[in-house]
Amino acid sequence: MIATEIKRYEWNGFVMPKPIASDAENERYTAALLELESRSRLTPEEKHFAEILAHLIETYEEKRYPIRFASPIEVLTTLMEANNLRQKDLAPMFGSESIVSEVLRGKRPLNKHHIENLSKHFKVSPEVFFEL
Repeated sequence: MIATEIKRYEWNGFVMPKPIASDAENERYTAALLELESRSRLTPEEKHFAEILAHLIETYEEKRYPIRFASPIEVLTTLMEANNLRQKDLAPMFGSESIVSEVLRGKRPLNKHHIENLSKHFKVSPEVFFEL
């Protein structure tokens, strides 16, 4: 039954998919996609419909909720706050508290050694500490 509905470009109240214009529409499209993905087997039409929904959802969310660029220092300060750490807690990774202070004030860049230590400590990719 669902295949014939999709062939008519209609499924569960969806008329031919169109760009998402609101959060409410995004929720409907997401719920429909999740329902399709929960099935063990999809017809070719259902797979195609799921691809369309995924593309429309991704496009909407990239526009609506853009990911802001964060500098390596912003990443570091956010990780420090999230882990309730102070400058002195990072001193072993940097060599001294004064180096930590200089890095956080932008007076000194992170070096390879700092990045290695930070990525291991916070269990994140070293890439989050690189300048774009």
